[in-house]
Amino acid sequence: MKTRVLVLLLGCVSAVALAAEQAPAGRDEQAIRAVVREYLHGLQFNDVPSLQRAFWPGASLFWVKKTGELGQLSQADWYKGFAGSAGKEEAGDLRIVSVDVAGDAASVKVQEDYEKSRYIDYLSLLKIGGGWKIVAKIYTVSPR
Repeated sequence: MKTRVLVLLLGCVSAVALAAEQAPAGRDEQAIRAVVREYLHGLQFNDVPSLQRAFWPGASLFWVKKTGELGQLSQADWYKGFAGSAGKEEAGDLRIVSVDVAGDAASVKVQEDYEKSRYIDYLSLLKIGGGWKIVAKIYTVSPR
């Protein structure tokens, strides 16, 4: 009987400790998802202010060019590409595929399906000054 009570008590203590450990991570994941939803909104509606809220100002975007070379854009250069279609909605299915959080760092995989192409983004986020920001984006695109 004493053994059962001790095992039950240890199980309860472990469950409480695990719940306490996971609570901040759950809040962080919610905050990360909110930042990424802001990013997705910016993409879908060509909304630069939404993108600016999601990204750290010094963040860069990286991809592999058709030539096999590394492509890179600053935030300022990337935003220029939205000028001609600001506010126009893009038809597509944009979604968060996965979120991985470790302390003050996170990685998010995003999939964007458009009529003729599919983008896969890997977003690196850091918790800076108590808030999450995308600090880097790498992506690949393929025809559909």
